[in-house]
Amino acid sequence: MKKLGNHNSVFRIFLLSLLFVFSTSVFAQGDAAAGKTLFNTHCAACHHLDKKMTGPPLRGVTDKHDTQWLHKWIRNSAEMVKSGDAAAVKIFDEYKGSPMTAFPQLSDADIDNILAYTSEVKEEVVVNVGGGATVDNTGGDSTNTLVLGALILILLVLVAMLYMVNKGLKDIAKAKGVELAEPKGNLWQAFVKNQFLVLVSVIFLMLTAAYFGYGYFMQIGIDKGYQPIQPIHYSHKIHAGDNQIDCKYCHSSARTSKTAGIPSLNVCMNCHENISDYNGEEDLANGYTKAFYTAEIQKLYEAVGWDPNTREYSKEPKPVKWVRIHNLPDFVYFNHSQHVSVAGLECQTCHGAVETMEILEQHATLSMGWCVDCHRTTNIKVEGNEYYEKIHSELAKKYGVDKLTVAQMGGLECGKCHY
Repeated sequence: MKKLGNHNSVFRIFLLSLLFVFSTSVFAQGDAAAGKTLFNTHCAACHHLDKKMTGPPLRGVTDKHDTQWLHKWIRNSAEMVKSGDAAAVKIFDEYKGSPMTAFPQLSDADIDNILAYTSEVKEEVVVNVGGGATVDNTGGDSTNTLVLGALILILLVLVAMLYMVNKGLKDIAKAKGVELAEPKGNLWQAFVKNQFLVLVSVIFLMLTAAYFGYGYFMQIGIDKGYQPIQPIHYSHKIHAGDNQIDCKYCHSSARTSKTAGIPSLNVCMNCHENISDYNGEEDLANGYTKAFYTAEIQKLYEAVGWDPNTREYSKEPKPVKWVRIHNLPDFVYFNHSQHVSVAGLECQTCHGAVETMEILEQHATLSMGWCVDCHRTTNIKVEGNEYYEKIHSELAKKYGVDKLTVAQMGGLECGKCHY
């Protein structure tokens, strides 16, 4: 009986073990779709599924740690490290003591959903490594050739018709006995003999040449539409448009300085230390691919010497030679802070809708006439600015207006912009 009792004890332990394993496996199951949402909300700032970030990659984390351990770790990792848990201490030391945010508000179902998302098999995606716009040239050249051929054919038909009409008229004249008079001299000789016509033609040609010459020389230094290719592709549409990053986050000196400045790459790395690949829209209407954008981020890493695997600046940095787009002449003074901080102008006033530009271009002419027109039509913003209150009240009486334009405040004086 004692031997049978021992067998019953072993059988009970075996059943309990099976029940524990079964319950654990069922417990670990969750909704991967809901887990993705929770992951992006709570985890994506520090974790990537397949790459090291502030924390370790999380794909397949359930294969490395027990589910119950993961529940405790997610809810309060600091407590586990303090308790001396070997696995917890190892992770804490490996990531240089970076504390993980505690998530006591997550339910067991929430954590199971997150773990289900991290357990999904990575999809292998075939991408166009070259990136850039994909252009379908099939039939393009042949269509142009057909159009050109049709035009040439029409021209030849017209020439043939004119020749036949001319020949027919001559034949009719001969048949009726009409003698055709031979032209004496030529048109050029007749033109030269008419001095008045020559004088009028010369004046007309001189005025025409002056008009087009003036128009040509006035375009020197006007680079409206200038759109150079930069060494690292930067999409204002993605950053300022889709992600709604304020222009002055990157161009911070526009608030306090004459120039807006080119942001240092350290500003880029504030975000891109943890954003190593493009995770935006799947279907890109502009023709660029996700692989293209991800490759451009890798160029940023090479430029600053960042190693995404060790998460350290361990390589030799390579300065980026950006191509300047907006370039005023040296004799022109323009102060960004005066317009941005004092006047309260939006960047789009001069630079256009940059939030829609994939590749930044010069929106305005930046000519003297363009600036003067703006000064003549823009009212001075005096609300909350004591500096302008007295001047504004006196000049408002002088001009008999309620609002003063920049021009009425002296904005057309030469010394304001030229010195």
